[in-house]
Amino acid sequence: QLQFVESGGGLVQPGGSLRLSCAASGSTFDYYAIGWLRQAPGKEREGVSCISNSGVITNYADSVKGRFTISRDNAKNTVYLQMNNLKPDDTGLYYCSIRTAYSNILACPPGDFGSWGQGTQVTVSS
Repeated sequence: QLQFVESGGGLVQPGGSLRLSCAASGSTFDYYAIGWLRQAPGKEREGVSCISNSGVITNYADSVKGRFTISRDNAKNTVYLQMNNLKPDDTGLYYCSIRTAYSNILACPPGDFGSWGQGTQVTVSS
């Protein structure tokens, strides 16, 4: 069973950038598609982006397309989320998770992902 440690969050002004990292422990990291999800107060959990086990296939929520880029380094057991042109609506707790189902292969529905860790907080505010 993989365990994740997310990092890289913080307070940033609108228009700024952050790079999140999701480091996994375990020898089967490259077996799994991984997703980044976020939870904001008063909002439903949202699948932000997800990436196939090889890194070839990526998907993004419409709200982040063109601004966020997901990538992975299987040699380092790490998935990244580069976030540019951040907006206040991007504020939330970001966490990564293993994809356990494929209800929609063109998206990252939160229900398709397993349990999550402590996450990393992203706050976009002036």
